[in-house]
Amino acid sequence: MELMKATTSASARTVNNQSSDKLLEILLYVCAAVILIVLVYPLFFIVIASFSDPSAVANGQVWFFPKGFTLDGYKELLRHDNIWIGYRNTILYTVVGTAIGLTVNISAAYALSRKDLVGRKWISLFFIFTMFFSGGLIPTFLTIQEFHLYNTFLVMVLPFSVVVFDIIVARTFFQTSIPGDLWEAAQIDGCGNLRYFVQIVLPLSKAVISVLGLWIAVGYWNSYFNALIYLKNQNLYPLQLILRNILITNQMQSNMGSGEAAAVALRLANMMRYSVIIISTIPIMCIYPFVQKYFNQGVMIGAVKE
Repeated sequence: MELMKATTSASARTVNNQSSDKLLEILLYVCAAVILIVLVYPLFFIVIASFSDPSAVANGQVWFFPKGFTLDGYKELLRHDNIWIGYRNTILYTVVGTAIGLTVNISAAYALSRKDLVGRKWISLFFIFTMFFSGGLIPTFLTIQEFHLYNTFLVMVLPFSVVVFDIIVARTFFQTSIPGDLWEAAQIDGCGNLRYFVQIVLPLSKAVISVLGLWIAVGYWNSYFNALIYLKNQNLYPLQLILRNILITNQMQSNMGSGEAAAVALRLANMMRYSVIIISTIPIMCIYPFVQKYFNQGVMIGAVKE
């Protein structure tokens, strides 16, 4: 009898645990759905707003579908020929800058991950120090001028290619994911440092390389402040700066005009506001699905601190 009671009690506890687990699972799914809506809806709203009449957007009439469907915002933007120059420059800056950034950051991270590097701790402290203290804008500007980089292509890809945070992430990845015994085995087979790094370490580090590559590429794609400070040749302007100038010009025209002309200029400026976001973000967003599978592995492993 006591055995039957114990069995019944255990079965009841199992049922209760299963019910609690099911309730918790449902709650987690609901929370995840709410978070997804909060994150995705602003992007969705920007898309539908770019195809809607600006007065309907301003009056809060656009929620889930475009209202007063129009392509005037995109037509007005694409009417400017310098947009294509901006696209060309931004693609070049992104490709070249990402290649340089990965080369210097991954190489520095691997060197700092090696225990046989003389002065490794002091070099790491030197890098970390620059995360919190910098020379400031004016000394940086003067330095770029002294190196004859001002108003050149290289000023957008070379001076700011080193990112200490990326170095720390990659260094930790190498320390936690690349076994030290692998280097000893490679030495026995007559493998040198450079060959070991290129032929063994890099193929095993595709996850962190993909993640850092995307971070660097997004940074270059969205960069406009450096171009605003260090470029004066409009043929070197990136897309972001050209779109900014177009918006400012149209806004000024709407403010300076009067009557119907000012109303038309204001309407175009409001329409282009959302179209600019779409045109500037869609290309870089298309890259994300190709590296998404590496995010969990690369970021989580690289985030483990010593």
